[in-house]
Amino acid sequence: MAEAVRLESLYKTYDNAVTALDGVTAAFADGTFTAVMGPSGSGKSTLLHCAAGLDRPTGGRVFIGGTELTATTDTAMTRFRRERVGFVFQDYNLLPALTVEQNVQLPLRLAGRRADRERGRAILDRLGLGDRLEQRPEQLSGGQWQRVAVARALLAEPAVIFADEPTGALDLRSAREVLTLLRSVVREHGRTVVMVTHDPMAAAYADSVLFLADGRLAGSLTAPTADAVAERLAHLGDLAGVPA
Repeated sequence: MAEAVRLESLYKTYDNAVTALDGVTAAFADGTFTAVMGPSGSGKSTLLHCAAGLDRPTGGRVFIGGTELTATTDTAMTRFRRERVGFVFQDYNLLPALTVEQNVQLPLRLAGRRADRERGRAILDRLGLGDRLEQRPEQLSGGQWQRVAVARALLAEPAVIFADEPTGALDLRSAREVLTLLRSVVREHGRTVVMVTHDPMAAAYADSVLFLADGRLAGSLTAPTADAVAERLAHLGDLAGVPA
């Protein structure tokens, strides 16, 4: 199976000598849903940001769809990210002054690409937002905000979608809606989703879980259940010396 994302010997250190990533090598296959988990401070968000091109690692290489992202300039990295990568974040990143339809089209417009209104509306309709095109974010629920964010990510037809705690601010019902939606993005649209989460229930929606502790890989789990993930996290927390 082809690799959507490959990380080779990824390191990330900060000026205060904190090592967030310590030689991580991992691959995420096309058409898969992977959750990345670990105790607080394990490096999972740093891993996501470096893999997505939002931050540049101190060392190592990142490949997306066979293209080495870390070999490009910052300007080229930004352009590549706009064209090949989708994002779904906890805080939604929706502009309150724009309508649902305008928020979905915004990244393409910023990239200088023509926004396909018909396709955008079709995606929103499939996500149950076909009757919300002219509404603004303040008129939507939290679950609907995240569906708008997913639609925005899908419109650009990215190679991979990165999701950073996408259900962290949602109630249980909305969280389940968004997780089911992310799983359908993989099953029905053939996309690759890499999701950072602290929630075992959320991780159970993924095909597999990648665990981090102290900036290093600490194992993986296929066909995860919430109980199995919680047990593994508790063990990782003991190893890292912090609560899971």
